[in-house]
Amino acid sequence: MDEMNKRVFLLAIYKKEEDESLADVIKKMDNSKVFTQKQGKKYLKELKKEELVNDTSLTMLGIEKAKEVELEFKI
Repeated sequence: MDEMNKRVFLLAIYKKEEDESLADVIKKMDNSKVFTQKQGKKYLKELKKEELVNDTSLTMLGIEKAKEVELEFKI
């Protein structure tokens, strides 16, 4: 479940509005009961470690991975 939530979070970051921060995305996911803020911070840390996210947005590698995830969910 953790891996799925992390992928959903990556996609949510990809789809976020320009004026939204990563913390805002975590809050949205918490409000939607996808995962808690504590889990969101853990996922964010993991995504940064994997170099998919920097301090404010997705990296180029993160964008490519998010596009793959988006295609998976469309199928």
